[in-house]
Amino acid sequence: MKSTSLFPPTIAVAVLTAAVFAVATVAQAPQGPPPGGGGRPPRTYPAPTNLKVLPKTMTGQQVHELMEGWAGSLGVHCDTCHQADPNNVGPNGRPRLKFEDDSKPEKEMARIMYKMTEDIKTNYVAKVAEMDKMDSPAAPVTCGTCHRGHLDPEAFVIPHEEGMRPPQGAPPAPQK
Repeated sequence: MKSTSLFPPTIAVAVLTAAVFAVATVAQAPQGPPPGGGGRPPRTYPAPTNLKVLPKTMTGQQVHELMEGWAGSLGVHCDTCHQADPNNVGPNGRPRLKFEDDSKPEKEMARIMYKMTEDIKTNYVAKVAEMDKMDSPAAPVTCGTCHRGHLDPEAFVIPHEEGMRPPQGAPPAPQK
C-alpha cells in the first residue's frame, strides 16, 4: 500500500479533529461581558468618613451594598438622602454626591429609622423568638418590612371578610 493513499484520510481525520476541538473550546469559553463590566476594572468605593450609626469598621463596599438595599426598599435613589455637589461633575455629566454632608433631613431620618429597626430586632423580635423557643431565627426586620418600595409606607387596611364586623372605630367597608 502506498503512503500517498493514506494521505487524504489522514487529512480528513486531522481537519475533523481540529474542528471538534475548536467547537469544544468555544463552547467552554465564558459567555457575556467579562467580569467588571466590559474590561473596566471593578468599581472601588472610598472608605466612609461620616458614619454616625453604622459600625465605623464598615468598608466603602459594605456601606454601598447596604445603601443599595435601603434605596431599593424605599424606592428611591442615593440623591434622596445625599446632597449633590454641582462643583464636582462625574464622567456621566451629573454632579457627584457629597456622602459626608448631613444637610438633607432625609439623611437624619434614615439614621433614626436604622436605629429603630435595630432596636426592634434586638429588644422585641429576638425576645419574642426566644419566648416562642423558635428553632429558626425570626423574620428579619428591614426598611422593606414597612416601606415595601415606597418612601412613605402605605397605610395598612384590614381586609373586610364577609360575615365579620369591622373593629370598632374602623372606617366602614366600601360598598360593592
